Amino acid sequence: MERARLLPIATGLNFRELGGYKTLDGKTIKWNKIVRSGRLSGLSQTDLDFLANYPIKYDVDFRSPEEKSQAPDQVPAGAKYTFDPVFPVDETQSTKQTSDLQRKMNYDPTSGLVEMRRVYRDVINQSHAQKAYRKFFDVLLANSDEDSALLFHCTAGKDRTGMGAIFFLSALNVDEDTIRADYLLTNRAIKPRIDNLVMDLKLQNKNSAFIQSAKALQSVNISYYNSAMEAIKKLSGSTQNYLKEYLHLTDHDLADLRKIYLE
Repeated sequence: MERARLLPIATGLNFRELGGYKTLDGKTIKWNKIVRSGRLSGLSQTDLDFLANYPIKYDVDFRSPEEKSQAPDQVPAGAKYTFDPVFPVDETQSTKQTSDLQRKMNYDPTSGLVEMRRVYRDVINQSHAQKAYRKFFDVLLANSDEDSALLFHCTAGKDRTGMGAIFFLSALNVDEDTIRADYLLTNRAIKPRIDNLVMDLKLQNKNSAFIQSAKALQSVNISYYNSAMEAIKKLSGSTQNYLKEYLHLTDHDLADLRKIYLE
């Protein structure tokens, strides 16, 4: 993985820079301006200092109220915290699985994939999620000082955060191949976590169907991305139209975003 893209956060998961990506009109996203990540709990003082010095000035938390109460953010010094739950409850299964799904996982190796595809359709279709991503763009637009960076996250930094990154990069006119590649980069960033999960499940004598579904729930997959894109196409025809029609971004908003984040 490009070294500068994965941040050296030893006690956190999936902390990544979105700087350096090129847009279709030849501009580049500024470095040290926007970071995507997993949760901000359990971080060492060294890691918190690194983020404060980045300098992270905005922290957008996409998690549910329950996730937030179980593991509150350690907000970097000097940063403004915005609680912006994409779902009222954690639909992404990053923190738990329902008993019904767990039963299914024992005999159907595709149950994790099917569940996650549903979650991605919900991200696109649910008005609660649409309002949350609109609020995210409001904070993105506030991050206009030259010396300030914004961090957005959920629990694992893969689904709700992944969609946030897809919307952000689309708004800046980054090409789809790059957007897709950034989305899939999560699997490389969290590989040690997935390897540990598989090892633990084997020690618990879980069968291969269960392990396959558990891996699907804890990683990203091109079919999840495609589910979201299909839902967008159905509603709006294109991501650009979706940003305007469902997240209510104006041409003025898009121009301001490009001024703030591109060089």
